[in-house]
This record gives sequence, structure tokens and C-alpha cells, in this order.
Amino acid sequence: MYLQRLQFCISIILISSSSFCFSSHRNGLFHTDHPYHAYNPMARPSSFRTASRGQTSYYDSDFWRQLMLKRSRAASSSTSLKMVNVNDYGAKGDGSDDTEAFMKAWDAACSAQRAVLVVPQSKTYRLSPITFSGPCKSDLTVKIYGTIEAPTDQSAYKKDPSEWLKFENLQNLRVEGGGYINGNGETWWKKSCKTDPSQPCKDAPTALTFQECNNLAVSALTIKNAQQMHLVFKKCENVRAENLQITAPEDSPNTDGIHVSETQSITIDRCVIGTGDDCISIVSGSRYVQATGITCGPGHGISIGSLGADGSADYVSDVQVNKAKISGTKNGVRIKTWQGGSGYAKNIKFQNIVMDNVDNPIIIDQNYCDQKKQCSQKAAAVQVTNVAYTNIRGTSASEEAITFDCSRSHPCQGISLQDVSLQSGSSVKSTEASCSNVKLTQIGSVSPACD
Repeated sequence: MYLQRLQFCISIILISSSSFCFSSHRNGLFHTDHPYHAYNPMARPSSFRTASRGQTSYYDSDFWRQLMLKRSRAASSSTSLKMVNVNDYGAKGDGSDDTEAFMKAWDAACSAQRAVLVVPQSKTYRLSPITFSGPCKSDLTVKIYGTIEAPTDQSAYKKDPSEWLKFENLQNLRVEGGGYINGNGETWWKKSCKTDPSQPCKDAPTALTFQECNNLAVSALTIKNAQQMHLVFKKCENVRAENLQITAPEDSPNTDGIHVSETQSITIDRCVIGTGDDCISIVSGSRYVQATGITCGPGHGISIGSLGADGSADYVSDVQVNKAKISGTKNGVRIKTWQGGSGYAKNIKFQNIVMDNVDNPIIIDQNYCDQKKQCSQKAAAVQVTNVAYTNIRGTSASEEAITFDCSRSHPCQGISLQDVSLQSGSSVKSTEASCSNVKLTQIGSVSPACD
């Protein structure tokens, strides 16, 4: 009965619109780029007949049936979409604490069949540390149009000083909208031991964390002035982060832009990042990481590591950084590992990168030591293998434009430089390469070259 009714409806549509459809076909509407360009209305007999001009004509019913079903499903989906506005759950956006209202709105959206959680524009919502947990009933989109800001009082973080905004255990989540996330990190930076050596060294909160989220998309947001790291992906799979702007002052301590940890299959695309630490940092357990079209600076460049701290076993592989512009940073593309660790950093490509007045444009440091006292020599090391640098050009702010400071017991292996030109910037007369304990291949024009 359902099929008969559907066929009847399609027949009526065909009678009223067939002349338009086929005249459109003749006029090129169904051109070769159209998804239905292969359709031939007389390719085979239809499973039913329609009346046209007093004669019996045959049409391809499968094509039209599929088209109408798609339209029907789309209409049905749009009507069942639930819009959840945080204002409807008590959010004021007037400087008061809106945490409870956001939690109520999240619960409503997460329990709906299909929902969009909306943070309206033209208002600033202050949130204390909050975790948006799953699993949710179905796919969920968060539209941030306005501004979300952190409290300036550090006492708000008594329960958990490590995170501010967190999304965890979610599938098919989208976070977007063109809005702002402001960590108000100034009060934390002032009390950092890196800013004031008399202060105790302790961690500050990460502004935005995604943990155990699969099939995740984060786009079109501005994240600024994080308490410590700006955006962290931890134990996630199938992630796309694109069109993000991440900013903090150059002297803000430990304010990494995007930090990737234990995450697989992540693409970071067309992001502009300028902070007080790494623009992008990739650490243990991360695999299949692709960063494309990154604008980086100020900061510490794009880093893999640090790895192997405190004798740990760390693993990073299959990383590609392509089409980046790095300006005025302390490092360009860097791999850093501590002595005494184990594991590997392998299958890494840095290509099509422009350096502008960068202190250490290309560096592998297997003797990394970020502490006041000198690090002791150790035989164990994280193995660095199969790292390619291709088409890297620009200027160096230091004489040592290329540094390979590798382990004596575990030399860097399979390292290649191809078409590399790093000239001296305004502050130095010439550039050179320092290459220790490295098995290196140089292809094409390489300047400066390793001896």
C-alpha cells in the first residue's frame, strides 16, 4: 500500500514537471559535473507507467523515487531538529555565573534525538569549570556565536585546576559558530614560575579540552588568552580542526595553541596561531596527524614532543606538516626528546614551509632539557627515524639554521633534506648547519648544508 501511494505521488509530480525537467536537461542543467549527469530517462522500462499527452510513456522510476525519498528525509530531519538556546535555560550573559544554565541546556540537547545547542551572539557568558559529557542520544552541534569567558578568580578552580571547558566521551560532535572563547589567563601568567621565579611551579587550566571524542569537527572559533594550553585533543579519533584563530601574548607561559595527545587521524587545517609556546605540539600516542595551511607566530613553532621525559616510553608516527608560514618564532619545525626515554618518533614530513626570521628553523634535539639543573648523560633515547624536510625556505634569526643534535647511542636515522634554502636574517651575517650523530641524505640544493 505504501509503495502504491508513493508511486501515485511521484506520478503526479512527473506529470506536472516533466516538461521542465527535460527542457532543463536540454539546456544544460544536467551538465557533466552534476551528480545525476549519468541519468538517461529512456535507459530502461519503468516499473510503472505515467500518462502524458494521451499516450503511455516510460520514465526511470528508481531515479525519481530515490530523489523524492531524499527530499522527504531531509524535510523530516529539519522538522525534528531541536534548537536549544542557553538563554531559554536561564543564561543571562551579563557577567554573572551562567554555568548552571549551560549545564541544563547541555542536558536537554544531549538527551534530544537531534539538537543544536546555541550560544547567542552579542553577549558574554561567564562559566566556571564545566564538563559536557556524553554519550548523547544522537549527533550534536554546538553553535557558539557569542563569547564564553573564564572567571578571573582562581578559587573557581578548586575542584579541578587542570581544565576549564571540557567535552568528553562524545560521537559525531560539531563545535563551530564564529564566536569567542576567552580564558582570561593574565592572572595565571603572573603567578607562573616562568614569569616570576619566586612562584611555585604548578599547572594552570587548559582552556578547551576534547577527550575521547570520535568523528569530531571544531571550526570557525577564536580562542584567546588561555590560562595555559588553548586547545587540547586527547584520546580522540577522526578529528578535523579548521579555520581557528588562537592568540595570546608572546610572553604568556606554556600557552600552546593546539596540543595533540594520544589522538589518531586528525587534520588541522587553515589555522592562525600566535601564542607564548608551541603553535602546535604533538605528543605521545598520536598518529596520522596532518597540519596544512598553518600560519604560526609568535611562539615556539611546530613541535613533536617533548618525548621520553622521566624515562617514559613515548610514540609518535605518521605526521605531515604541509604549507605552513612560520614567522618570528623561537623554533620552526622541531622534534624534541629527553635522554633516558624510549619509543620512537618516525615517518614525519615537513614540506612547503616558509620561515621568516625564525631562531631555529629546523631542529632535532635528542638532548632536550627544560629544567634549571643540567641533565645528566643517559644511554637510552627515543629513536628518531624517517624524517623528511622538503622545500623549506626563508630566513633564520640565528647563525645555526639547521640543528641535528642526536643521541650518540641512538643516532637519528633516515633524515633527508631536499631543496632547503635558509638564508641569514637581518640580525645575522650568515647561516650554518650543525649535524651530530645523524644519518643524513641531502637532495637538490641544500643551504646551509651539513658537512
